[in-house]
Amino acid sequence: MENFTNETIDTRQLPKFEEVTFTNLHSKYIWVVLINLALFIGILILVPIFVSMFKPELFSGRVWLIIGVVIPVFSVLLVAFSIIAFKKKGFAFREHDVLFRYGIIATNTIVIPYNRVQHVALHEGLISRYFGLAKIEIFTAGGSSSDIEIPGIEKEQAENIKQLLMGKIQKQL
Repeated sequence: MENFTNETIDTRQLPKFEEVTFTNLHSKYIWVVLINLALFIGILILVPIFVSMFKPELFSGRVWLIIGVVIPVFSVLLVAFSIIAFKKKGFAFREHDVLFRYGIIATNTIVIPYNRVQHVALHEGLISRYFGLAKIEIFTAGGSSSDIEIPGIEKEQAENIKQLLMGKIQKQL
């Protein structure tokens, strides 16, 4: 029988992920975010207008006043928070793991060791494709709560990242 040891680890000597230089999302991706928001806000504005055409009794002057204040305030906050969220997102690939940072008020960092990666997918949305961008989805053994999506990456770089991750997965098999 082997000698079992269970030594204490000095946590002050562990490598810190905060020292990693994160790569920001591509600068064109903010346009993808803003166009998607414009479409959402447009729908938000058009729905009450169409409903009022068919059911005018639902919309009194007071309701229009509330809608006229709530939608613009909500839209400005949505755009502001989306821009802040865009600026705070970042990713890094290290020798043994991938890191993804996000958050608006609190910054979250997900660290996924390559040995937990099960599948990698590359997606291009309609608007992202126009700007030459893609999204990498990394599926892990920990379930959907530990999966990550890294949007706003140039398509060629995203394909290279996918190949890197697929190579790491193949080495483990």
